[in-house]
This record gives sequence, structure tokens and C-alpha cells, in this order.
Amino acid sequence: MLERVIAQLKNKQILVLGAGLTGMSCVRFLAKHQLTCHLNDSRDNIIESDEFSQMFPHCSLSLGAWDHQQIKSAQVILVSPGIDLAAEGLESLIASECQLIGDVELFCQITDKPIVAVTGSNGKSTLVTLLTHIGNSLGHKVALGGNIGVPVLEQLSDEIDCYILELSSFQLETLQSMNAVAASVLNVSDDHLDRHKTLENYSEIKQRIYQQCETAVINRDEPFSFSQVNTQSKPVVSFGSDGGKTGEFGLIRDGASYYLAIGEEKLISLEALPLAGVHNALNYLAALALGHCLGWPVNEMINHLVSFEGLAHRCQRITSTDNIIWINDSKATNVGATLAAINGLSSTLINNKLILIAGGDGKGADFSPLKTAINNTVSFVFTLGKDGEEIARLTKNSQHVASLAEAVSLAKQQANAGDIVLLSPACASIDMFKNFAERGEMFTDAVIALQEAS
Repeated sequence: MLERVIAQLKNKQILVLGAGLTGMSCVRFLAKHQLTCHLNDSRDNIIESDEFSQMFPHCSLSLGAWDHQQIKSAQVILVSPGIDLAAEGLESLIASECQLIGDVELFCQITDKPIVAVTGSNGKSTLVTLLTHIGNSLGHKVALGGNIGVPVLEQLSDEIDCYILELSSFQLETLQSMNAVAASVLNVSDDHLDRHKTLENYSEIKQRIYQQCETAVINRDEPFSFSQVNTQSKPVVSFGSDGGKTGEFGLIRDGASYYLAIGEEKLISLEALPLAGVHNALNYLAALALGHCLGWPVNEMINHLVSFEGLAHRCQRITSTDNIIWINDSKATNVGATLAAINGLSSTLINNKLILIAGGDGKGADFSPLKTAINNTVSFVFTLGKDGEEIARLTKNSQHVASLAEAVSLAKQQANAGDIVLLSPACASIDMFKNFAERGEMFTDAVIALQEAS
């Protein structure tokens, strides 16, 4: 397949738009196979011109503005997903016979290895990383790429058994040749509407992933995410927070505990798993469903869920000795992420309470969508940072504090065994911390310090 694709590209006028990670990976791929191209970026200093010329002597470069003449004359354009051709006024310049593709499309034209593809507004990075962990733990050689990690063109290898791809809506706009074993749209919510204009259009782009897979893995909790799937013509496997039918993945409640399940068969308790909340339970279920489509035994996959520690600062449990459940969700830098954490965690509580620590630089965000969730499911909110007081005004049960350490200390005084204390800021961290990672690390350090002092 590689030879055929290279032959098709040979002697074509190839333009690479965008000189970031994706664009440079395209240039390296083309140069490796003795194909020439022109690289164009509207930014001035994205790369060093002399260094580029030394590394790619048979390729040309233009920076500082979009090269309209190159765009008009190109026969193949490899466009980086972050470039909005319509917003940049470039769509009308592209010849009708020009092949407009992205790096993932080129990758899919080349590889014949099994692919599992995932998209969605929230949770997809956790899911694909979990699925990759499971596959490698089972002894398969699994590569992770797409909208995460190393660009896919740099992962082409005969030694890889299968590829797990996280795909953004931007990448799906130029993707048409993927033949995935299975694919899933986890969820769809307001995002990137500055580019996609309407939620309906955004959802339609997301659901194109189902047109390029053998089996659709759908989320029963999110009908809007699979509204275009023809269940009569395509095999479907589902997962959801309810109990599934035979062969479907879901949750079963037994007393005060919830279990991952397939049909009516309980697989493992959520309490035994490192990632907290029903929203993460859905990630576990989706991983099992997608792995099942690859032929991985469910009972063997279960053994490797426990060893997955998750992505840093995304609803991570902090090891503690006080029987309080401390959750670091510092990566929740917007309202939607915090809502997902609150709803996912509160649904697992029976007689215990949820305490929230939130605040930071909201960057003009509207915090009002948090009001109902906070007042219905959160017992108390400690706020901090530039916009913390705005969040505090959403409920009478709140207190604005001066530091994260103070918030942790006061939360400890309120919490009892079995309660959850959640750091999920709904804000950026730049007003008090270098980044969300430092914020999460300081939260973890404060929790550990309390354990050592008691």
C-alpha cells in the first residue's frame, strides 16, 4: 500500500499547510520517500529557514503569510487540522481537482493494520490511553496517535499490531479512507462552534467516523452522538450507565456498590478501579467494548483496568489513610469538565457527601451552568483565585479562601469517611500557578501533608 501511495504522489505539486508538529511530520515523511513539497505557514518564526533548507534541500518554504499562488497551483494539499481554511479565506483558492487531505488520511491510505478510532467532546484522551494500556498489557504491540502523542506518519511500522487513534473534529473533516475495526463517538457537547457554527454540524462531522468502521460502538447515554448510525446495516455494540442487554456493556448496582458488567454478568466493582466517577466508568466500558471488537478477551482486559493510573490530573484518586476520597481533577479548566466530574462522582454517592474546591482564572466563562449541579449535589464549595468569588455566589454553602492548602485543610474538617473532596476548578490556573499540573501537584502535596500530620 505504501508503494502505491508513493507512486500516486510522485511528480505531484504537493503543498503542506502548517509548520507545526503535524506539518513537519508530513514534510519528513515526504522527504523520506524522495517526494518534494512546499511548506507554507502564515506565522513568521515558526521554524528556522536555514535549518529547514539544510534538512530538506529538495523542499521549499514560505513563512509569514499564506502563499495564494502555491495554494492555487497545488495538486495535493496536506493541511494541518488546526487551520480553518474557511476562516482564513483559503477555500476558494483550492482547485476542484486538488486532493485535500490531512496526515491521518494519508496514514490510513498506507497502513493495513487494524485501527480503533475514538472521537468525542470529552474523555477521549483518557479512553484511548486506557485502551492502549490494555492492549500492550495483553502482549500486543499497540501504537497510540492521531490527536494525541507522536504524529501518526511517524508511527508507521510493520511491527505494530494495531493502532488506537484519537480523532478531533478537525481531523475528521479531511478523513475518508479509514477502515477501522471499530469506532466510537463518546459524546457531543458545545465545542469548536466558532469553526463548525452549529452543534448539529459539529455532531455530523463527529459521526463521520461511523461511516469508516466495521462496528459502531455507541454510548447509550448519548443518543445525539449516534443519531446517524444505521443500526440495520452496521453491527453495533453499545455501552452505557444503565444495565445492558445480553452482549452489551453497562453498570449494575448491587447494594451500595456499582459494577462494570456485560449483560447481567458483573465484571468488577468501581471501588476496585483507580479512576473515580460514572463518567470514568463509561470510559472503562467503552474500552472493554472496543477491545472486544479487536478480539481481546473481556476477562483478560478486566485484569489490566486496575493497573491503569489514568492521565495526570484527570479525576485521579489520591492515596490517603483517612478514608476520605480525595480526587485531583485539576485538568478541569472549563465549566463542562467540572460538570462532568460533579455529575459523574455524585451519582456514585449513596449516603456520603461531595465537597468541591474550584476557582482560578475563568477567562470570561459563564459559570451559571454549574449552579444547578452545585446546589443539587454538592454539600459545600471552597473557592479560590481570581474568579473564585463568582463561583462562590452560586450557592449559600460556600467559602472563598486564600490558598489551595487552606481549602484542603477546611475540606478535611468538614469531610467524614466515605465523603469525596473534589478539586475540579472550572478555571485556568494561570492566576496562581504555572499551569494546571502544578495546581494538581500542590493539591496532592497538601492532602499528603494532612495525612502525615494526623
